Amino acid sequence: MSIEKVADGVVVSMEYKLTVEDEVLDSSDEAGPLQFLAGYGNIIPGLENEMMGMKIGESKEVTVQPEDGYGEFDDEAFMDVPRSEFPADFKIEEGAELNVTDEDGNHQAAFVESFDDKTVHLDFNHPLAGAVLNFYVKVIALREPTAEELDHGHVHEGDGHHH
Repeated sequence: MSIEKVADGVVVSMEYKLTVEDEVLDSSDEAGPLQFLAGYGNIIPGLENEMMGMKIGESKEVTVQPEDGYGEFDDEAFMDVPRSEFPADFKIEEGAELNVTDEDGNHQAAFVESFDDKTVHLDFNHPLAGAVLNFYVKVIALREPTAEELDHGHVHEGDGHHH
């Protein structure tokens, strides 16, 4: 059975370019096409919704508002952490990224916003929070997912034999 268009439960291979304020932030030119399982929230909702129904070879420009992308910028999403709590080998510098685990064991990325001798000011906003995202996307292949991919809700990279 050949798949004609992007729909829930279809693995989509796409070329893409992400532009924010006229600056290209990400594109498939470097990493190669992106594969994702449609309908499972593998990519931001604003882009996924717009790609439904696209056919192989079709391309489009999609503008995604913050609420359908990486969220609005949250003025509350900052935290002061004593420098003593950082690992000795962590290089504290503005923009440095670290993974923080909260009380519930959830991992979150945080970025060093500023720091002084005693305290590090962390920003938990996604770097693209509040940004309007401009995508150029082109569908280059569609396929059915494997049973395992459907079971896990995302694409398995590589030859599919890893367990």
